[in-house]
Amino acid sequence: MRSNGVIVDEQGKLNNFAVEPKMYVQANPRTGFTPYAEALNGRLAMIGFISLLALEAFSGQGLIGFLSSL
Repeated sequence: MRSNGVIVDEQGKLNNFAVEPKMYVQANPRTGFTPYAEALNGRLAMIGFISLLALEAFSGQGLIGFLSSL
């Protein structure tokens, strides 16, 4: 017997946990080896590479030399 989204069994006990949540599936997953993830990884790699070039230009040392002088 069903009333207001909850289920009452044969003995008259209320079962609040019988209502299942609505499930949905994303049409375009955003995890794994997707074009979105690959583009994001590429952009982050470009930002990191340019940051290392800027660090070397401003400090006059590479990354290892800069970190060892701290």
